Formats: sequence, structure tokens, C-alpha cells
Amino acid sequence: MTDELERLYKTTYTAVVRFLYRKVWDADRAEDLAQEVFIRAMAHRPEKPRAWVFAVAANLARDEARAAIRRRKHLTLLSSDPLPMSTPAPAADEQMENDERKEHVNQALATLSDRDREVLLLWDAGMSYPEIAEQTGLAVGAIGTTLARARKRLLDAYDRMDVDRTRAAHS
Repeated sequence: MTDELERLYKTTYTAVVRFLYRKVWDADRAEDLAQEVFIRAMAHRPEKPRAWVFAVAANLARDEARAAIRRRKHLTLLSSDPLPMSTPAPAADEQMENDERKEHVNQALATLSDRDREVLLLWDAGMSYPEIAEQTGLAVGAIGTTLARARKRLLDAYDRMDVDRTRAAHS
């Protein structure tokens, strides 16, 4: 069973970190939570390990958010993966542009329902439709439609905000 858990770790760790990052918006905290997920997997030895790992990750992220609210801390919200350490830092103007775009995407994500946001993030983390269905409680056949609608809503929200920003800039 240890080989199975090692394989699970090697094949899903990056996706779990990315999934958690998009929930807690802190790269270091996402990595810490991902480690906790796999420690729990070793203790529980779940029957469906990949789906279980993402379910535990979602629960840990939810708990993390509740704790942050209780402490009245504000999470820094970004909406794309952190830069790999080997990548040179972008120029200041590029970084500012990237940060603005990330914030705008985050604002668009925030307009979505919890279900739409969850389906998008699970899909982005590399989960299959059956795994997303198991995690969310939706029927497998509904995942494609839900995902397509969530993508459209995200794009519409982003475009609306872009139009609003353009109008504000010209006022």
C-alpha cells in the first residue's frame, strides 16, 4: 500500500498544491496543507485515494479560511499559480500588470456561485469528471454542462468588469 500512496503523492501533489493555492491564495500555506493531506492519507488509507485527497484538501482549505476570518486576517487573493522558483522575476511593469490581471480574475471568480467555483478549481487541478462528480455530489453527466456554464459565467463576469474599468478610466 505504501507504493500506492507514493505513486499517488508523485502524481497528484502538484495538482493538490495548485487546488489549495486557489483556495487559500498563499503558496507556502498551500504546500503546508498539501503535506497535511498526504499525511492523513497515510493514516487513513482511503479506498478512492485521489478523490479522497481532493476532498480532504477542500475541507482543510475551508477550515483555513474559517480560521483566518476568526482572526480577522485578510487573505491575499491571486488567481494564478505562483511563479516557479527557477523562473527569473518579471520586470516591475510586467509584475504590476500580472498582479492586476490576477486580481481581476479573482474578482470575477468571486462573483461565481460556490458550486461553479469549486467545479472550475477541481477541473483546473486535473480531476476527471467522475472525480469532480464524487467531490461535489453532482451527477457525472452534469459536470460538462456545469463546467461549460461556469466558464461562460467567469468570462462574462471578467468582461463586465473590464468594461466597467474602461468606463471608469475614461470618466
